[in-house]
Amino acid sequence: MLKQIFEILVYIFAAIGFLLVAGYFAVRLGLTNTEGIVDLQQESFLAGAGSAASVEWSQTEEWAVLEAAIRKDTAAINRAAEDADVEPRVIVANLVTEQLRLFFTDRENYKQFFYPLKILGPQTQFSWGVMGMKEDTAIQVESHLKNPVSPFYPGAEYENLLDFPLGTEDVKSARFIRMTDQHNHYWSYLYAGLFIKEIEAQWERAGFPIEDEPAILATLFNIGFAHSEPKENPQVGGAEIDIGGKKYSFGGLAAEFYNSDLLIDLFPR
Repeated sequence: MLKQIFEILVYIFAAIGFLLVAGYFAVRLGLTNTEGIVDLQQESFLAGAGSAASVEWSQTEEWAVLEAAIRKDTAAINRAAEDADVEPRVIVANLVTEQLRLFFTDRENYKQFFYPLKILGPQTQFSWGVMGMKEDTAIQVESHLKNPVSPFYPGAEYENLLDFPLGTEDVKSARFIRMTDQHNHYWSYLYAGLFIKEIEAQWERAGFPIEDEPAILATLFNIGFAHSEPKENPQVGGAEIDIGGKKYSFGGLAAEFYNSDLLIDLFPR
């Protein structure tokens, strides 16, 4: 009997090990990336502000939960935006999009945790924290801060913002803990803000400033550094998101929030 139990445990741990290794290589090879789309109606997303009533998803239960959760995080968002020197509403636009995607796809956790507790959904597997940033992207954000010859280098004043405490031996674990902390989302917002700052620096150097283009910044936040190619007339797009049966691109959905009057009392344009 003991031998059989031992064999069963060996098989279970072997299966777990296989899944973890498979997940690791899936992320490294980009197999977890979702297929993106380009908005054919990007002009409507780049238009002026609209009322909350004109934003269909703002009438849903999911938005009511998300709005309540974001309001709790106002101080952390503003602090991170100030440290990264980016507009708070741009960070929130990406947060809203990432969280709506999570709310409408991970229905079990939404019903069990996010809805009753009115909290944001932190991710801990392929993407991390409330902003859904991948580990590789977080490492690149840290690296660009320290590399003056990088096209993404934002300036000397930002170099030490993501430094780990002296004596930190396991940086990988420390990074995971800071980005997935369910009680303090500041680091998630700061990494997102610095990503945006670095992208802005790259496009500014290339002669195509986009600091006033929230739809493009959101698109680039979604598709990553590797696909950021400064050019004239960039397109809005990114991962396809289904919100109550209506299809959006990541950049398009972020822009719809940004241009609305939702949360405008806390995060003005």
